Amino acid sequence: MNIYEIGKRFIDLLLAGILALLFLPLWALIPVLIKIDSKGKAIFSQPRIGKNGIQFYILKFRSMVVGADELLWKDPRFSSLRQEFSRRDWKLPNDPRITRVGRILRRLSFDEFPQVFNVLRGEMSIVGPRAYRPQELVDQQKKYPGTKELIKKALNVKPGITGLWQVSGRNDVPFDKRVMIDAEYANRKSLWDDVKILIRTPMAMISKW
Repeated sequence: MNIYEIGKRFIDLLLAGILALLFLPLWALIPVLIKIDSKGKAIFSQPRIGKNGIQFYILKFRSMVVGADELLWKDPRFSSLRQEFSRRDWKLPNDPRITRVGRILRRLSFDEFPQVFNVLRGEMSIVGPRAYRPQELVDQQKKYPGTKELIKKALNVKPGITGLWQVSGRNDVPFDKRVMIDAEYANRKSLWDDVKILIRTPMAMISKW
């Protein structure tokens, strides 16, 4: 490991530990609210692509109804939603599968909390590129064939809970622009950039309100 990787890992472990302890009451409250609002487990895991293309399972508080992916791709009632999903590069602003509690969790970014355990396990970093879904990368490279090299660069580092494009007010940009920002971040490998992104993250979270 080089100095950058050692420093980044130290910051990840320190911040992940602090966040896990600081929000301890929420770890008890949020699962109860999720269970009251809808059936199913409070925490779910989903396959994502990490550093060097290695797949891992990201952890999140469940913000959708159980079986949301199956509903989207198999239920005929969601055919129009599937088309919108494709047009919007895998992002839906008003997804009907999101639960009432889930909307609040997403607005506050509380659904991302369990990812601190992905950080502690070394699968993610506090700051990094977006953790892309496997099928998302397949579909988007077909739609944007010029992004192949950018994706390779973005996957040179661990994905993050927060990142450059999340704090830049660019959450609703096309995939090719997002991965370009991720590749730019991965190329620089700067701890000072991480610090600046961390400073901007609370304001980015507040702006969702």
